Amino acid sequence: MKLTFMGAGSTVFARNVIGDCMASEVLRDSVFALYDIDGQRLEESRCILEKMNEVMGGYARFETYLGVENRKAALKGANFVVNAIQVGGYDPCTIIDFEVPKKYGLRQTIADTLGIGGIMRALRTIPVMADFAHDMEEVCPDAIFLNYTNPMAMLSGYVQRYSGIQTVGLCHSVQVCSKDLLRDLGMEDKLDGRRELIAGINHMAWLLKISDKNGVDLYPEIKKRAAEKLLDPDYKNKVRLDYIFNLGYYCTESSEHNSEYNMFYIKKNYPELIDRYNIPLDEYPRRCIAQIEGWKKEYAELQTGSMKPHERSKEYASRIIESVVTNTPYEIGGNVLNRGHLITNLPEDACVEVPCLVNGDGIHPCNVGPLPVQCAAMNMTNINVQLLTIEAARTLKKEHIYQAAMLDPHTGSELDIDTIKKMVDELIDAHGDYLPKYH
Repeated sequence: MKLTFMGAGSTVFARNVIGDCMASEVLRDSVFALYDIDGQRLEESRCILEKMNEVMGGYARFETYLGVENRKAALKGANFVVNAIQVGGYDPCTIIDFEVPKKYGLRQTIADTLGIGGIMRALRTIPVMADFAHDMEEVCPDAIFLNYTNPMAMLSGYVQRYSGIQTVGLCHSVQVCSKDLLRDLGMEDKLDGRRELIAGINHMAWLLKISDKNGVDLYPEIKKRAAEKLLDPDYKNKVRLDYIFNLGYYCTESSEHNSEYNMFYIKKNYPELIDRYNIPLDEYPRRCIAQIEGWKKEYAELQTGSMKPHERSKEYASRIIESVVTNTPYEIGGNVLNRGHLITNLPEDACVEVPCLVNGDGIHPCNVGPLPVQCAAMNMTNINVQLLTIEAARTLKKEHIYQAAMLDPHTGSELDIDTIKKMVDELIDAHGDYLPKYH
């Protein structure tokens, strides 16, 4: 089995996914092709993974491929391709995504999935992923493409619509959603044997049903305890709990993410909401700086210290690969096109997050039916932006970038149309060669 890791310089994530594979008796003797355009980061990843392999029995074999000119060689013959790239990195592109909108009075928290930051991230990443897909069609057409890069729905949706590669988008917010909620609310005794149904879109999929091992609905008790948590001034996860009372259901992704996916919480005319809901503005840049510094320290320690065997993480990738290789059924929450109306009240071109069965034949999405009307409506405010951003990437028409930003719920609720267009123009100029030329 050959797994190619695109963006292998994302060392911590590569270590988790490939480490998970090395922890599997079925997958541990695979070939892992590491690809990146940053030579130093690629070499750091190779060194760490080689050391991990040594302490885990030395079964795996690693190959490294540096630069676009070696991309096809990295992909050739792959059975699975994992994508974890970040085009433009923290500096300069993430900085631009935050600082330019801030000049116009538009504040963000994470800016990697929706909002003007998510739009720009998608526009600079889609051309690269399209190249990946075209190369795969040529040198590994039967490989399964596992995408972890955000904005998940825009990137996965583009590849799913405009290539022939079997693609699924993966986000660990699904598998930790109910577990983290129950632990947060002191309901750990309900974890074992719980049953749940989650569906919607990435980062805004809904916990539609949750019951204990005996089939008893847990939402009444969840609502009671959530009401108490919302009164705690120090509690950080308030936006998602607020969703329960105003929309009826809890959602998969964190409150710092969801605070910027709508028109409700980050509003310059209501600054008190930031403190009321403990919304961490400019959170992602802070995380980037901390991660960069943390990795420097960790890498130095790993160079001189001993390496511990890797413990399998909660990420889906190795479980999916294992399921396909052994033809053993496994269920995931995956991001797939809504073809055949898996969710009946969302459009077919939308990339939705639904339960999927995995087996030897690949990924098989499951039909969910309709979402509650208000949940579908919330999803549509995000899907509108996703579809217009994909259209902008496909046509290279600037008008579609304007329209995506205009219809973004947070951006459109804070800025007028002329200001939105001016901001978009400045962002395009600031990103320079990281974007294709729009007309």
